[in-house]
Amino acid sequence: MELKPVIPFEPIRTEEMPTSGQWIAQIKWDGVRMLAYFDGQEVRLINRRLNDRTIQYPEIADISSYCTAKSVILDGEIIALKDGKPSFHEIMRRDGVRNSKNIPLLIQTVPVVYMIFDILFLNGQWLVDKPLYERQQLLSKVISTSETVQLVTNHLDPDSLYAVMEQHEMEGIVVKDLQSKYQLDGKDKRWMKKKITHDLVAVVGGVTKRGNLVNAVLLGLYDDSGELWYIGHAGAGKLTQNDWRALTEATNTMVLEKKPFVNTPERSKEAIWIQPLITMKVNYMAWTRDRNLRQPSIQSVVSLSPQECHFNQL
Repeated sequence: MELKPVIPFEPIRTEEMPTSGQWIAQIKWDGVRMLAYFDGQEVRLINRRLNDRTIQYPEIADISSYCTAKSVILDGEIIALKDGKPSFHEIMRRDGVRNSKNIPLLIQTVPVVYMIFDILFLNGQWLVDKPLYERQQLLSKVISTSETVQLVTNHLDPDSLYAVMEQHEMEGIVVKDLQSKYQLDGKDKRWMKKKITHDLVAVVGGVTKRGNLVNAVLLGLYDDSGELWYIGHAGAGKLTQNDWRALTEATNTMVLEKKPFVNTPERSKEAIWIQPLITMKVNYMAWTRDRNLRQPSIQSVVSLSPQECHFNQL
């Protein structure tokens, strides 16, 4: 029996916590969304964009070590910690690797944890029409936790959990209706996320240099007409010197004569225009009136199609 990959249920953004109904809150982990598929013979790890990531996480692909189901689809987030907190930059070191020969070393240097929060399919039966609280009960019966695999815990007071996440400078929380069914390829108010820091994935349309090394990027998003709009420049963040050197080497081969943006970026006189092919996850505080990012901070280079760097993320 082959289990066809599905697009997972997504929470929508909110600033207000629900005041009625049966709701629980969970920590929003800053990792990569990953569904584990086990048809009884083969295990596949597929991300929310339906890309296979099985070779990147062999310890998670060893599903019999933590799950007793004969067949199953699990939903969760794979995270990597740095200084005791989830680090998107660190998890990208694992997620972005393509050469399986590098995996054994990365298992030691970038250990990961699979934070499981839902179960869609169990022993030949779909569970998506069951309420969340029933799915969670079934999930707890088939999963054995360890240093590598954890079940995401429920909290009854969203405001208190959010305050703790603020204190520890985490990403935010997700609130879920305990009666909610799991909507495949869905996104509605039964699951909502309240973020402490905002983020998006943008495409790089230009760079600036200090000497011969790139020191900042000019970022853009596409609109519905397929036009690329400049939204800000960023040089701060989590990129290492090696990352900046790799970015310099890559962008040296991508130079354009004209800007790829519809609007005129600040720092245009200093900018080197490049083909908009490199994508980055960026954190930011807010938007300015000119539709630029306020205090953008680069989190990581990501393997996302430039066309997905769209304003509809917001």
